[in-house]
Amino acid sequence: MSQFQAFRVEKGEDGFTRSIVTRDTQDLPPGEVLIDVHYSSLNYKDALSATGNPGVSRNFPHTPGIDASGVVVSSDSDRFGTGDPVVVIGFDLGMGTDGGYGQQIRVPADWVVALPEALSMEDSMVLGTAGVTAALCVDKLESAGMTPQSGPVLVTGATGGVGSVAIMLLKALGYTITAVSGKPEQHEFLTRIGASEILPREALQEGGKKPLLAETYGGVVDTVGGDLLFNALKSLRYGCSLAACGLVASPQFDATVLPFILRHVNLLGVDSVQLPLAEKQRIWDKLASSWQLPRLHELKRSLELTDVSAAIDEILAGKMVGRGVVSLR
Repeated sequence: MSQFQAFRVEKGEDGFTRSIVTRDTQDLPPGEVLIDVHYSSLNYKDALSATGNPGVSRNFPHTPGIDASGVVVSSDSDRFGTGDPVVVIGFDLGMGTDGGYGQQIRVPADWVVALPEALSMEDSMVLGTAGVTAALCVDKLESAGMTPQSGPVLVTGATGGVGSVAIMLLKALGYTITAVSGKPEQHEFLTRIGASEILPREALQEGGKKPLLAETYGGVVDTVGGDLLFNALKSLRYGCSLAACGLVASPQFDATVLPFILRHVNLLGVDSVQLPLAEKQRIWDKLASSWQLPRLHELKRSLELTDVSAAIDEILAGKMVGRGVVSLR
């Protein structure tokens, strides 16, 4: 019997509590691959899971952590052998299945991706779900025709995980970036990672009743949703696209068909949770090669398992900047 430490959320009569507990490997859910987790990351969805949001996690006690990188302990799949470095993001990890805030996870083999040789386990979690989502947004926008010549790219929620990786990646690919952020104290950070212009959220709320706004952007990575999304879409240049991947502001927005008809623009949905494994592997391989980010470490904030509870409160309060990376070893 193997024992390990895990960050555990429990539901009681007075609400939800969080603590670090000792668990046994035999208590993990069924799956073909047992992994020793070395690193995880902190995402908004993890904070929702840790506070009992029923849209994310319904069964408690529960271990959050939608991202994990580590080493295979045992495998019933011929795709993986003992000692293989691997990464798991999305699917049900950290939602209904005990996740990366435990030193061990057991998951189905078709959730597991081989870690590219050029990426360390720690760097893979600086990226994590947020980084893969950002890369998917850029990949989808470029597939729809976006190039650096299309015009500046607008990135909303710029100091968050997806936004900050998107800015750094777009800058590396030669784009000019306009960042939207409600954190004026983080303007230096946004400029340092690649933003050429920074707008307050209020700037994107102006003209909300107008059917169209000035043609400004050659692409948009939107991480917040709500009416900000549609205002950004109304600001696209003719034939350009917006990639939507978040709803922290709202899942709803007031819209008309006019931008689509008169500006020939596209609204592209992006999901990294249920994305087929082959597509996840393709994006990971891209992030380890042609899209590798040498300055990725500038986004990292190092956390231990004992720091997770306070960091969850911080991300829920909108104060987290960059990427929280949780070391479990």
